[in-house]
Amino acid sequence: MWPKSTNTTWPDSQYGTTQVPARDSYHDVVRQLLQADGWRITHDPYRITAGRKTLFVDLGAEEVFAAERDGKRIAVEVKGFGGQSEVRDLEQALGQYLLYLPFLRHQAPDRLLYLAVPSEAYGNLFEEPIGQELIVEYSLKLIVFDPIREELLLWIPKP
Repeated sequence: MWPKSTNTTWPDSQYGTTQVPARDSYHDVVRQLLQADGWRITHDPYRITAGRKTLFVDLGAEEVFAAERDGKRIAVEVKGFGGQSEVRDLEQALGQYLLYLPFLRHQAPDRLLYLAVPSEAYGNLFEEPIGQELIVEYSLKLIVFDPIREELLLWIPKP
């Protein structure tokens, strides 16, 4: 398991500084996998404002395409699902995803939000009825990665 980093502050011209939450344990792995898959990291973290509140999605990225294609843009929330309860971890991950989504759609409508999850969590949760229902109900977008082999396994749906 990768160690979690500590909280840091983010300069905020309107409100002073904002506390940035600690990165998930797989943050750097997912970042490297996205870069290896042809994505250029544009924000780390990606900042969303909600009135006087600031939200931080783990990564912002743009895919590098041939000159005639428009670049696709994503924001990625990384979750390790390493807590004592997978269902509790799922509740927290889904809560963050749903919190970020409307503000991201308003501020960057061309940027798709993805939840990056390790393959074990995908198999234990998202291939089961609980996860399948959430994918359908909330149009949940997932990136599945293998943290041991450090491989990007699956995009749902492919951007």
